Amino acid sequence: REGMRPGESFRDCVECPSLVVVPAGSFKMGSPATVDGRYDNEGPVHRVTIAEPIAVGIYEVTRSQFGRFVAATGHDTGNRCRIVDQGWSWTPGMTWRNPGYEQGENEPVVCVNWDDAQAYVRWLSRETGQAYRLLSEAEWEYVARAGTTSARFWGESETEQCDHANGADATAKRYHREWRTAACDDGYYRTAPVGSFAMNPYGLHDVSGNVWERVEDCWNESYAGAPSDGRAWETGDCDLRVVRGGSWDNRPNALRSAFRFKVGIGDRFDAIGFRVARSLGPQ
Repeated sequence: REGMRPGESFRDCVECPSLVVVPAGSFKMGSPATVDGRYDNEGPVHRVTIAEPIAVGIYEVTRSQFGRFVAATGHDTGNRCRIVDQGWSWTPGMTWRNPGYEQGENEPVVCVNWDDAQAYVRWLSRETGQAYRLLSEAEWEYVARAGTTSARFWGESETEQCDHANGADATAKRYHREWRTAACDDGYYRTAPVGSFAMNPYGLHDVSGNVWERVEDCWNESYAGAPSDGRAWETGDCDLRVVRGGSWDNRPNALRSAFRFKVGIGDRFDAIGFRVARSLGPQ
């Protein structure tokens, strides 16, 4: 796939994730202290340069795609998951196959931990002969912003959320009156089929909302000392890993491009999945 131009899309096999080529570039990562709702771990703002184009999953990895991996490898995905409606408690019997709510095969896989995601990309690399991986946190924010500097890739408006992202809204409010929600209604309480909402300027769907997306990086409480070249930050608290993008149960503030969160490396949640990336050259 060397020589492909930014914006071109492809798949390495019929059942592989669809990828789009994202251009090289640089951006300011994080958010300044003046941003409403900003957290201290979103700074300091620093410039990051992505030196080479990368291929990124257009959609979050689906149940169908993850299921093929489990069927091929017999990978053990555990027998319990943390469930939103159970106060994030570990719930026995809840797995990616049964996260406590009905899902279609084209909805994002959930109840997968960091090791599950790593096992999937290793398997995909073996199957295709290409270098699949998770995005670094810096790469994730770069492709999520897609050249924008606003709080969300579509702008500053929370009321436009339902055109672009599956987050907590009027549908969710019917189930959880205490939740802070967007003043709109997308019709989904939990996950939506991937690609149900408008893409961002780089051609990616669901970088805001639907499910949190796991990235490579260890957790650090600020960006002080963070890499400036787009590499994953592999020092810090590596028992905790970064997730980005927010999910179906999150208030509008958590769907901002700069918002970041941490989860245990072994934790499985019914609102966390992942997206793949890969090098454009051979392994």
